[in-house]
Amino acid sequence: MHDIDGSKVYRLLYPSVPVIVAARFEGKVSAMPVVSIMSVSNSPPRIGFSSSPSHRTYEAIVRSKSFSASWLDRKFVKSVEKLGASSATAADKLSSAGLSHHGGKFLDVPVLDSASAVLECSVMEVRALGDHDLVVGEVRGAYAGGDFDDYWAFSEYHPILYAGMADRFRVYGC
Repeated sequence: MHDIDGSKVYRLLYPSVPVIVAARFEGKVSAMPVVSIMSVSNSPPRIGFSSSPSHRTYEAIVRSKSFSASWLDRKFVKSVEKLGASSATAADKLSSAGLSHHGGKFLDVPVLDSASAVLECSVMEVRALGDHDLVVGEVRGAYAGGDFDDYWAFSEYHPILYAGMADRFRVYGC
């Protein structure tokens, strides 16, 4: 075995499934793929993800105090790649990446029309932990397509895997 530089430890966690987090603030829709997402509590249901505070989507989430988390099938690889590579200031970053959306069932958050599963969350806490902050959201609504019945069957939903390419954002369908 060889030593790993501490600044690259996160790469050992790849591949992982990117989740699209999105928020609406002051009439603008912002979104980004996140691979650092986890469950932090079952009761009440809460999730957390890390983000650099420099991201516009992070700012929209913190200021709106809400966000959605959406899982997309591998057929949306190119849209997720475009979303991850873009730091566009478009009024609707999801639409700019070719992803249509509608309003949430429980919160005023953008929800991807083609999502295989969705969480709608209220921001509970934001904690600085280094060069990234941990954003914790309480799940206010959760729903999934027919391929999920307590667990994923993977007969209809084929997740995207992010392998962590250094030169550009890249995703792989499995």
